[in-house]
Amino acid sequence: MKRREFITLLGGAAVWPLPARAQQAAMPVRPLIAVLSPLSAASASRNVTALRSALRDLGYVEGRNMTLALRYGNGAPESMLPLARELVALNPDVIVAGATSGALAAYTVTRTIPIVMILPEDPVAAGYAQSTARPGGNVTGTWNLVDDTLVGKGLDFFKLAVPNLARVGVLFNPDDPTDGIQFPRLPVAARAIGVTIEGIEVRDLGNLDAVAAQVARANVQGLFVGISPFFLSARTEITAMAARLKLPAMFSWREFTDAGGLMSYGSNLPDLYRTAVGLVDRILKGAKPGDLPFEIPTRYELIVNLKPAKAMGLAIPEAFLLLADEVIE
Repeated sequence: MKRREFITLLGGAAVWPLPARAQQAAMPVRPLIAVLSPLSAASASRNVTALRSALRDLGYVEGRNMTLALRYGNGAPESMLPLARELVALNPDVIVAGATSGALAAYTVTRTIPIVMILPEDPVAAGYAQSTARPGGNVTGTWNLVDDTLVGKGLDFFKLAVPNLARVGVLFNPDDPTDGIQFPRLPVAARAIGVTIEGIEVRDLGNLDAVAAQVARANVQGLFVGISPFFLSARTEITAMAARLKLPAMFSWREFTDAGGLMSYGSNLPDLYRTAVGLVDRILKGAKPGDLPFEIPTRYELIVNLKPAKAMGLAIPEAFLLLADEVIE
């Protein structure tokens, strides 16, 4: 064979598979797992890291034997329905949907693709499941058990940490269905411990100075910020606002205390995503989602951050600190 012919043949061998490889790269590796998060990519990073880690532990390696399709709502509940439609158009093998807005959007768009929900509310009362033990249909997931007991416990802890607490401002977004789970339960729980609730509507976090002015006019002694992804996506700004106002604040997720908030009480979000992966694995191996019971967290965390307490001159009782699962010095 002449040298020129050999080079031509070699070049052809090197070039011809490229279109085939490009076409293959454009196709997702199955199974395709869709994740619909109500948060921003930055706010959801711990959850997604936990999800990826749990998948790897079960043998799912992204790009090798599994593809993740991620969509983020950036705290805007109105964005979830179009994002759910995007994901369903990809024909995923399973959808993981976070919060009320994510679960509602996914369930609205498909009744056939399996959905693993991460819910604050009772899935039966919300109309997603026939029972928590045997949901039926195309759903299963985790239920954070946001009920009267959990809401009351959060307020109880707040009162124990700030004994003279009498009037609490509650930040809530009336347009976010997640706030509709927790906010209506607060007044009854507050009356039980002698605290008055002042609801403060927040629909736009773009101008927190205006929100701070609302809080100041409400003349409250503390802030309660709940489970809504709307607030979680802006946790750094909200904890900074509470610090400027020198108001003690109770939050529902430890992400707030990690961002400089005073205290939080609730389930562990990354743990919920790890639990969801276990359900995803069972579905991918042939189980029907409607046959898989909803999981309930076994761990609720009380986290206290002493840095903002010192900055505002708040002396937290030592007896309360002994109740905490973690104290950030």
